[in-house]
Amino acid sequence: MAKNDGPRINGQINARTCRLIGVDGSQLGLFGVRDAQRIADEQNLDLVEIAPNADPPVCKVMDYGKYKYEQAIKQKAARKNQQRVEIKEMKFRPKIDTGDYETKKGHVMRFLKKGARVKITIMFRGREMAHPEQGLNVLERLADDLKPYATVESQPKMEGRNMHMLVAPIKGAFDEKPEDTAEKKEN
Repeated sequence: MAKNDGPRINGQINARTCRLIGVDGSQLGLFGVRDAQRIADEQNLDLVEIAPNADPPVCKVMDYGKYKYEQAIKQKAARKNQQRVEIKEMKFRPKIDTGDYETKKGHVMRFLKKGARVKITIMFRGREMAHPEQGLNVLERLADDLKPYATVESQPKMEGRNMHMLVAPIKGAFDEKPEDTAEKKEN
């Protein structure tokens, strides 16, 4: 048999007695499960076990389809309000030229502006492995350039042929200041 993840309803309830709660939320008292099922059937509703671990279990008379629909709407709203933290990656080389560095720094800034965390990787090849301090210099330079906009979440560390560093945006760092927009209008 397939296992149902939700609460037990109607014929699935296997207790002998239950504490019954009416449609309006009022407590009706202790009933045998068959009597409680009969009361629910008379109102064309379902008997739902809402507290199976209580002694005796607590059952409620309700429209189970409507209840499941409302729960699904609540879960959808909770997922909608949830924020996803995205991690982008930017790869550098230890002997990067200033033009390439500035371009890649601009890409990192764009990712940070959108709220994503950025993993910065320095890739070493061949003899470059003999001088990891060059890669460390590039990462430290980038960290200094991004200081007003981002914090270093994980310090640079070597993993095989790559060196990694993780930066996260500072909240409010990219918000426009009102006095800057006033100066632009005057010009």
